[in-house]
Amino acid sequence: MRAPISVIIPTLNAETQLGACLAALMPGLEAGLIRELIVADGGSQDATVAIAKAWGAEVVEGAPSRGRQLRQGCAQAKGDWLLVLHADTELQPDWVGPTILHLKTNKAGWFRLAFAKGGFAGRLVAGWANLRSLFGLPYGDQGLLVPRGLYFDVGGYPDQPLMEDVALARALKGRLTQIDAVAVTCPARYHRHGWVRRGTRNLWTLMRYFAGASPTHLLQSYRR
Repeated sequence: MRAPISVIIPTLNAETQLGACLAALMPGLEAGLIRELIVADGGSQDATVAIAKAWGAEVVEGAPSRGRQLRQGCAQAKGDWLLVLHADTELQPDWVGPTILHLKTNKAGWFRLAFAKGGFAGRLVAGWANLRSLFGLPYGDQGLLVPRGLYFDVGGYPDQPLMEDVALARALKGRLTQIDAVAVTCPARYHRHGWVRRGTRNLWTLMRYFAGASPTHLLQSYRR
């Protein structure tokens, strides 16, 4: 029997983070869960692609747009399940058991979010993210494990540069559930901009997206 999970990771200049993300997947490889690793790169100028290939990944290269990268990566996947992770996210060592249990369902699953060295502010933001996810809106940094058939049934990731994770979560409404394991993500962006400022900006961007703003326009504002 073939291993059930294809892992898809979108990258862009992720050389300092990718190795730890991949190392955290080793328990799943040892348990016979992981069939293949696909890195969908958006034109990295650092050693990201070399690191991915050194780990045995299939590298899909294209323009820098996370929605497009994920769409291309998932299209190449052959596993019955797709595990989508960001390069700065590490699954905690006990993720294998809960994942095996989840494979008995036919739903998409997300992991509980935590921040590495986030302190009180990090716990507060992660708590809000996990609460939001219970209402059907997990973000990409929490990981997503979805049956391949279900992924394609709902249309997959849209070809858009921002909010691609929200768009897919909305398409999966009613078919999302929590996996009882933790995904730890890097808080560097919050440290750069401040926890309150970054969190407020994320919420404002989400509200504008729900109100109909285009992802391209939102990305321009987000970068400013």
